[in-house]
Amino acid sequence: MSLFASRYARAFADVVVGKKLDVAALDAQIDSYLSAWSESKELRDVFENPSIAAEQKVAVLDRISAKLELATELRNMLAVLINHNRIAAVGEVVGDYRREINARLGVEDVRITTARALDEADRAGLVAGVAKITGTKVDANFVEDAAILGGVVVRIGSTVYDGSVRGRLDRLRQSRPGRKKEQTVPVVELERLRTEMEVKEKALVEMSVLFTALKKKVNLE
Repeated sequence: MSLFASRYARAFADVVVGKKLDVAALDAQIDSYLSAWSESKELRDVFENPSIAAEQKVAVLDRISAKLELATELRNMLAVLINHNRIAAVGEVVGDYRREINARLGVEDVRITTARALDEADRAGLVAGVAKITGTKVDANFVEDAAILGGVVVRIGSTVYDGSVRGRLDRLRQSRPGRKKEQTVPVVELERLRTEMEVKEKALVEMSVLFTALKKKVNLE
């Protein structure tokens, strides 16, 4: 985390909280701008070109702002980044802002990793379950990683709860007496575990063991 990015992020969060802006609506506008930024090399080339005057860049920003219907406060924050030659770090600033605003609003940042894509119902079920256990609102970031084989891995802050097939296999290897940790798990056993998790792949079922661990962690049992 860059110090300059966190300073801009905190300043923007001050504005959002002070003016009681709609955080969800603002977040959608930020995503719209970041999409335009990532998809347009021409836009990045213009904004990152030191030979182009800041006034010209801000004029381009104003056209984009009007098209995307950005809030004045968001437009102003982006203009500040342009004027201070920091616009190339807009993604980092936004990431720091989101962490800052979530902390102020009591929202927990959660990263949920699954082996396959989940539908909206499964995602909603996972988010609701984690929120119930932690007792906070949840801002969930879903990630797909086939390497976990099945199940789910939930990161809440710096704490990771591993309910994946890969995690179970790793723990199985480590628990065998007289065996080296790097020993390969038999293929039959791997397939059995994979089949078991495929049968239980619905999100709420996958979370049952994980929720038990979470409850013990926060002393809710």
